[in-house]
Amino acid sequence: MLTLPLDLELEFIREVEQLEAQQRMQYVTSFERIARIESLLKGIALGLKLKFGTPGQNLLPEIEQIEDFRLLESILSAIETANTVDELRSIYQTADETPREN
Repeated sequence: MLTLPLDLELEFIREVEQLEAQQRMQYVTSFERIARIESLLKGIALGLKLKFGTPGQNLLPEIEQIEDFRLLESILSAIETANTVDELRSIYQTADETPREN
């Protein structure tokens, strides 16, 4: 691991922030991405348990295969409004069927 002197690290951060602003994208390290996914999965697991009980928890093996944190955020948000487990499942199954641009 390389540690930059403070002045270079600050310059690097400023340049990344400028690039993000120009590209309208956020740089997420692999560690941050994994942590976000793990946090979302914990929230989803709790939401499924509280709202749907065992049938909801049975969705976890399927949902844990999803790596797109935006889709996981959508699933977590949808738990509140979904009336059935199948309704919730349709959110990520529909996303899997949507062709993605390369």
